[in-house]
Amino acid sequence: MAGLSAPISYTADSRRGLMRVDWQLLGASIALLLFGLMSLYSVGQGPVGMSFFRKQLVFFVIGLAPFSLFAFVNPNSWRRGTAWLYAINIVLLVAVLVMGKHTRGAERWIPMPGGFQFQPSELAKIFIALTLSSFYADRQDRIQEVSTFLLGIAHVALPVFLLLLQPHLGAALVLLATWLAVSIVAGIPIKYVGAVFLAVAVVGASIFLVPAVRAKLPAYQLQRVEGIITSHGSNKNVRGNGWQTDRAEIALGAGGAIGSGFLHGEQKQAGFIPEQNSDFIVTVVGEEGGLIGCTLLLMTFGFFFYRIFVIMLFATEPYLRMAVAGVFAILGFHTFINIAMVLQLFPVVGLWLPFMSYGGTALWLCMACVGLLLAIRRKERPLLF
Repeated sequence: MAGLSAPISYTADSRRGLMRVDWQLLGASIALLLFGLMSLYSVGQGPVGMSFFRKQLVFFVIGLAPFSLFAFVNPNSWRRGTAWLYAINIVLLVAVLVMGKHTRGAERWIPMPGGFQFQPSELAKIFIALTLSSFYADRQDRIQEVSTFLLGIAHVALPVFLLLLQPHLGAALVLLATWLAVSIVAGIPIKYVGAVFLAVAVVGASIFLVPAVRAKLPAYQLQRVEGIITSHGSNKNVRGNGWQTDRAEIALGAGGAIGSGFLHGEQKQAGFIPEQNSDFIVTVVGEEGGLIGCTLLLMTFGFFFYRIFVIMLFATEPYLRMAVAGVFAILGFHTFINIAMVLQLFPVVGLWLPFMSYGGTALWLCMACVGLLLAIRRKERPLLF
């Protein structure tokens, strides 16, 4: 009888394991990935060709490795390796400054065999979410102390500084957003968090009010900020600081209610929108899918983030709950800022749209984040919705 009980127990455990997979989160992730692949395929019908679409398929296949790693490894294992993760993070960010590829005034990529490039700043985002969560989890009994707050700031300050040296303002802002989300969920007093938020706002305002600060910023960053201010009402047929966002606005408006149809975007075919395969990928959906296509995309993103919120809400371990908050901040900040850039509500800071924008390291980060979320979900109690 003892020999007969093992298969029955194994089957029951397997069924419970399948029940604890968040199929809705996984389904939303696949839907967003399909949105991205269809958009890149459509971009391939224009002047840039099909290389981005083909490479993205290769990136997806490679991305199954980080997805599987984070999905099947016990998420608490990352906590035990916090010191190593943080050290690797710093070493990779320093390596970019030493041997990184210089492109468009920045050093953000490490050349890899086969003509590919690796961007350590993307890996830094999930590493900070994990290591900062671990730090706060180890100090839960002292979470209200000023020392915990200051050490948490120091934890993220060094990677942010290294990112600004590249310079990569967008990635630095993502780390700050991650710190904010993890700190709030950890229980850091709101007055401390508010003080940091106020300090960042003052520094941002000083860019416009203090000439000495403006002089130290890269010229292209100032041009992007000025482009938001000066492009409205300008001649949209003249190339200038706001050319990208102006053409993106035209593409979104040209889509109307139902769009021009898949593969039939005129702005896309004419190659009017630079970087349409990456930062401005959503304009393909807007032009060819119209209001209906954009609404479906936003609904899919909304459902995706709803599932992340549910996982965070039901996480029983503080470390896992904070890690989910970090992932939510990373992907949520990217989504919000990317769409705000396209709508000319925020300067262009080089933040891709999750699952959709072209780029290997970006896609691998998204797949790793989903894998981590599924692993955390599998550890927690069943959900009723």
